[in-house]
Parts: sequence; C-alpha cells; structure tokens
Amino acid sequence: MAEGSSIDALGQFELHPVFGSVGEALKFSQSSLMMVVTAVIVAGFILISMVPRSLIPGRLQATTELGYNFIHNMTLGTIGDRGKAYFPFIYTLFFFILIGNYLGLMPWGFAFTSHIVVTVTLALLVFFLAMAVSFRHQGMGFFAHFLPEGAPIVMAPLLVPIEILSYLSRPVSLSIRLFANMVAGHVMFIMFATFTIMFSSLGLFGDLLGVAPIVINIALMALELLVGALQAYVFAILACIYLQEAVGHGHHD
Repeated sequence: MAEGSSIDALGQFELHPVFGSVGEALKFSQSSLMMVVTAVIVAGFILISMVPRSLIPGRLQATTELGYNFIHNMTLGTIGDRGKAYFPFIYTLFFFILIGNYLGLMPWGFAFTSHIVVTVTLALLVFFLAMAVSFRHQGMGFFAHFLPEGAPIVMAPLLVPIEILSYLSRPVSLSIRLFANMVAGHVMFIMFATFTIMFSSLGLFGDLLGVAPIVINIALMALELLVGALQAYVFAILACIYLQEAVGHGHHD
C-alpha cells in the first residue's frame, strides 16, 4: 500500500501465519489457507452440483458437465486414448490453478499462484510425472529424444546437451509463466489503487483525476479474469503435450 508518496506493490505477497499461534507453529500461511479453500471449492462444487444427476441438468450440473467435457476433450484430443488415465490429474490441475487465480481477485483473498514456490512445485509435479510416464511407455527409448531423428551421429556432442537443456528448462518456463502473470496483474492493481488514494488528497481536481485509475482497475479486473483462465489453460495444455510426448507418438490403447 501507499506510505507517504511511495507504493509498496510487493507487500501484498508477503506470507503471514493464520489462526494465531497454531498457524505460526504449523507454518500455515494465508497461501496454505487459500489452497485448502480452493480444494474445498472444487470438490464441493462438483459434489453439490452432481447430486441431482438429472437427465436434463440444472445450471450447476450443466456448468460442471461443461467443465468436465472441456477438460476431457482437451486431454484426449492432445494425448490420445491413453489420456483417459491422466484426465483426473489434468482436471484437478486446471481447476486448482483456475480457482487459485480467481481467489486472488476476491476481497481478502490471496493468489497462491503468485508465489514461485507454488508454481515451481506444480511444474515439477508435471515434469516428473511426464518423465515417469516416458520410462513406463518407452523404456530406455526415452533417451532417444535427446538426439533428433535423422540427425547425424557426429552432431550428437552438440545436439544432445542442447536437447537436455531444453528438456530441463520445461519446469522453469512453466512455473515462471504462471508466476509472472499473476504477480504483474496484482502489482498493477495496487499501483492504480494507490494512485486513486494519492489523487484524493488534491481536492476536487484530485477527485476528478482519481476516476481514471478506478476505470483502469475495472478494466484490469476484466483482463485478470481472462488471464487467470488463460494461464490455467496454458498450464494444463502444456501438461497434456508433455504427457503426449511421454506416452509416445501414434500409440493407442
């Protein structure tokens, strides 16, 4: 927040224990709390909306089925028939990130996806799962990916290190993309909100000037809603692409 004429745009990302001494002892921060809330929202919404199991679905059931079909089609469309085994993981990953992004836009909310340790953990989970799937389906043939097909053997000393570096960079790019987008959006919110407060001290002229940051923040809110969904989709679709490579091209059950 503003302190004098300064803008502390990064203070919102500081972690603080919740639930008093118990939270402090357990290292349970607002980030941890929002993760639990996200899990409860995702699981609770599915359970509540699917209780009727109507042939003609109501709004809640239709929304859940829409989300289910969207992720199901994306997973199988990218990975293939073997994607059925990984659909629950992709479904959970997408909605965990989506709701986590949106909780950060709520009053007193906190976007745990704005912390690099969270996004790195999610990226490493995808990375090691894809690697395990690769060894399961391809065995030692997994290492053949580090020498592009058709490349001369004499080029191996140059190409193999490049391919290995490219492969190892996947969790880095995956995590930084989500982290950076969430941080940038929330920093912009604070900056323009602080401008509004600063302008308010200038009297009537300042009140008129203060309208502009408010309008910009409203536009930013709409943009962040889009970015939150887009980043969840990008994270999920890249996970599907990595798993598709892991199960092998052209393989079907």
